[in-house]
Amino acid sequence: MNYQVNEKGYYGNFGGAFIPEMLYPNVEELRKNYLTIIQEESFQAELNVLLRDYVGRPSPLYFAKRLSDHYQTKVYLKREDLNHTGAHKINNTLGQILLAKRLGKSRIIAETGAGQHGVATATVCALMGLKCIVYMGEVDIKRQAPNVARMKLLGAEVIPATSGSKTLKDATNEAIRDWINNPLDTYYIIGSVVGPHPYPDMVARFQSVISEELKKQLFEKTGNENPDYVIACVGGGSNAAGAFYHFLETENVQLIAVEAAGKGIESGHSAATSVLGKPGIIHGSKTLLMQTVDGQITEPYSISAGLDYPGVGPIHAHLFETGRARFVSATDDEALKAAFLLCELEGIIPALESGHALAYLEKLNADSKDVVVVNLSGRGDKDLATYLDKLKIEK
Repeated sequence: MNYQVNEKGYYGNFGGAFIPEMLYPNVEELRKNYLTIIQEESFQAELNVLLRDYVGRPSPLYFAKRLSDHYQTKVYLKREDLNHTGAHKINNTLGQILLAKRLGKSRIIAETGAGQHGVATATVCALMGLKCIVYMGEVDIKRQAPNVARMKLLGAEVIPATSGSKTLKDATNEAIRDWINNPLDTYYIIGSVVGPHPYPDMVARFQSVISEELKKQLFEKTGNENPDYVIACVGGGSNAAGAFYHFLETENVQLIAVEAAGKGIESGHSAATSVLGKPGIIHGSKTLLMQTVDGQITEPYSISAGLDYPGVGPIHAHLFETGRARFVSATDDEALKAAFLLCELEGIIPALESGHALAYLEKLNADSKDVVVVNLSGRGDKDLATYLDKLKIEK
């Protein structure tokens, strides 16, 4: 079975480029040039220096002893939360900003949900001296206020998306409209493994640094580069794609993708796409998508803004359909409980998104000798208001 994209931009039955005619020149320019550019020796040299000296890579692989004792297995955390800007998102934005410069673009646009991709994009634009515009749902602007402040401090213009559910899906719609209206000077930095080909493949390649490091670090710590399980949360799925990438062909490594069940899968307030979705087209690619019987997109829900998306990237739709990855879900309450447990046992405040991945440890029933890696995709500073509200309710 092949888990990589083919020459037409498909992962099995999913992917492709379903775009308006006005976007065709932009996407085609990118498709024709991205592999050649990112594989150039000078590109890789510049990217690697920035990842090391600016981002702080390699991110640590940490053996969580007290969490391991709690679950009676060996739990390692890939600490993407320790990257500059506090999440895995900057791995991808650095790669794409270097690509945009080589393509001669001077204006950068982006969409963001939890704000982590917006902050990462604003950061690399400041670093490179490029104009930055970030689209963000009005609801997300309110619940992720610290990241909005960080984007503005870094010089970005944050434009609210006020249509639909006023969250990530709507912010993406606005960014695509901007791109259509500004085709010549503008580059769209997409933050996840979604969108028309070549974005899903390109973002997965930039995030694959996570699993590349993970294999080396795990070998140094255990003598075996392959864990028994890799667990990551999935909204669009960029951190999961990066954590899974170098294990896709190693079938004895179990890959577990944790979606947001929200208030319960059947509650009408969920983002569990693998259960509730069916094939459809969103934001330029064919994938699994939550939709009504007549094809209208179902509004997703999650306490976590980064997972509040009605679809998944086409690579994940393929992994689900082939059974290569196990798709499960965690509710808001389960994610909060797992996040609080990590605070209590390890002194680490995770992002709410990562709380979903951690929540599955409760249901995994791993053996005491098993090695389990959880990709800690981001830190929880941005979610402090939500955490404090939960604590007040419990008291």
